[in-house]
Amino acid sequence: MTDDPPMMAGTATVFVVSDIAASLAYYRDVFGFEVAFEDGSPPGYVCLCREEVNLHLLAASRTKRLPGQGGLCVFVRDVDRLYAELSARGARLLNRPEDRDYGMRDFDAVDADGNQITFGMGTDAAA
Repeated sequence: MTDDPPMMAGTATVFVVSDIAASLAYYRDVFGFEVAFEDGSPPGYVCLCREEVNLHLLAASRTKRLPGQGGLCVFVRDVDRLYAELSARGARLLNRPEDRDYGMRDFDAVDADGNQITFGMGTDAAA
């Protein structure tokens, strides 16, 4: 045993959703995630991945938490290109990419339950 502190090696956001099959299809077909695993038949929990981002979906029937209360910020290399991709796929977009006072260029999207993902990248401007 060493005195080295433990290392956190990754994270996955868990969104509670009311219809896991519809949500899985949305994240796969619109946001471009790949299904890494599904638990149960029918699934009550799924893991989706796209590049370095892991997102888990949990059926509302399996938890006391309410669907649609989640939020996630994903850092990207080209926010305008991703916006164009997601827009063409029919994503539920709340706004267009914009340079913000806090030094980010970002936009927001939601799923059917209202879980929100902000996609953004740093700018040269700092608040």
